[in-house]
Amino acid sequence: MPLIQVDRLPVREIFPGLRARLIHSERVSHSWVEIDAGATFPEHQHPHEQIVSMIAGELELVVDGVAHRLAPGQVFVIPPEARHSGRALTACRVLDAFAPIREDYK
Repeated sequence: MPLIQVDRLPVREIFPGLRARLIHSERVSHSWVEIDAGATFPEHQHPHEQIVSMIAGELELVVDGVAHRLAPGQVFVIPPEARHSGRALTACRVLDAFAPIREDYK
C-alpha cells in the first residue's frame, strides 16, 4: 500500500457538518472525519462493522438506543447492522474504520 498524505485527499461531505477524507484498501475503509460543533448525523445502519476512534473533541454516539459520550483516546466498536446516530458536543476529529469496505463511499 502506498504512503498516503491524509490532508491531501479530497474532502467529501457525508452529512451536513461532517467532512471526510476516505481511504480504501482491499478489505477496510478509513474515514478521517472533521465534524462541526453541534452537527448531527441521523439514525442509520449498515452491514459494516465500524470502529470509531476519537482523535479530538467530544461526540455523543447513540447505538441501539444507548447514548455514549466519547472523548479523545476512546474507541467504540459498532457491530454490523446496529442502528446508530450522533451529535458533536464540540468540534471533533474522528477516524472511522469500516470492514468490509464501504463501496458507497468510493
